[in-house]
Amino acid sequence: MSGSRWRLRAGRLAGALVAYGGLAAFVGLLALQVYRWFRQGEWTHIGVNDALHGLLTGCCVHDGSSGRLAAVVQWIEAPGDWLGLHTVLDVVPASLALFALSIAGNWVLIYCDDRLREREPGG
Repeated sequence: MSGSRWRLRAGRLAGALVAYGGLAAFVGLLALQVYRWFRQGEWTHIGVNDALHGLLTGCCVHDGSSGRLAAVVQWIEAPGDWLGLHTVLDVVPASLALFALSIAGNWVLIYCDDRLREREPGG
């Protein structure tokens, strides 16, 4: 099997993981927001900043950490520069970003799968 076929297969696998993982995360986040809405009576906005902060502090960055991820968390908490990007990430819903990520992964999956089918004998 040639190197380009392996790359296409790897791309197809990565695309499937991103597409279906992003879709599952989108549905889960939306379900959490609907649950909070039913329970508390008001919609809870979860922006990309909120999701990144929760993800990074939950798994990777702890008190006293240093490095790039710690710098990202610090920027999310108190931005000193790139204020426009911070505002955009605060306004854009995390569920929308996950859905867009899922669409991009699905595009990669379909693209790689089509290229593989073209290379098959008789394809």
